[in-house]
Amino acid sequence: MWSRIWALMLRYTYLHRRSIPRVMEIFFWPLMNLLVWGFVTLYMRSVAVPGAVLFLLGGVIFWDILYRSQQAISLTITEELWVRNIINLFVAPIRPGEIVAAACIVGVFKAVITTVFLTILAFALYDFNMAAMGLALVPFFLNLLVFGWAVGMITMAVIFRFGRASEALIWGVPFLIQPLSAVFYPLDVLPVWLQPVSLILPSTYVFEGMRAALDRGVADTRLLAAAASLNVLWLAGAAFFFALMLKKVRERGYLGRQVLD
Repeated sequence: MWSRIWALMLRYTYLHRRSIPRVMEIFFWPLMNLLVWGFVTLYMRSVAVPGAVLFLLGGVIFWDILYRSQQAISLTITEELWVRNIINLFVAPIRPGEIVAAACIVGVFKAVITTVFLTILAFALYDFNMAAMGLALVPFFLNLLVFGWAVGMITMAVIFRFGRASEALIWGVPFLIQPLSAVFYPLDVLPVWLQPVSLILPSTYVFEGMRAALDRGVADTRLLAAAASLNVLWLAGAAFFFALMLKKVRERGYLGRQVLD
């Protein structure tokens, strides 16, 4: 199994060797987000809202972890559809879980590279020290990765089922989740009727915990435990939904039609 996963990881990694756009994508959009929000926070500091600088910059960096993790699955596998290679993958002696695992592992490396890049840049440009959170960074990072995987599998399952017309979900779903996850503001800013929806997302607890850690220097273990517990449910549900949709797609021949369209 691991040899097949390793082979797929090499394939996804080699795609970046001679593709400047793919390499730039790891750095360009995260950099643009950091610059835009960074200068916004400098302005907010000048109008006497200094605490917002920490929360906004922390939210930008942490949000990119979830986004990269989701893209690792949905965009990587969708590219196989675009180049008409998806049938070859499923004909080969490779399980769907192995394809997802390889995409996830490659996504972890990309998320780590992007996070380190943004952390160094935020410190150099805005004197924002993400490392001040200490070891709390690790569970926050892992929880966002896992939730991103779950969102990526759900997104990919819908694309398999409904075809290329739904490919906009690759970029749309994360930004549907973003306002509900309280990325840049506390949970109580949301309308009361919307807060229960937000509380079923593991990312909400991560961003609430991030703000607490930046504010007090101590990670709230209850928030981390809630995020981890919800992630187990989300990941199990996403895996089941992905397997179910893939089974239906194979039975009805949708996958072949998508490649031929």
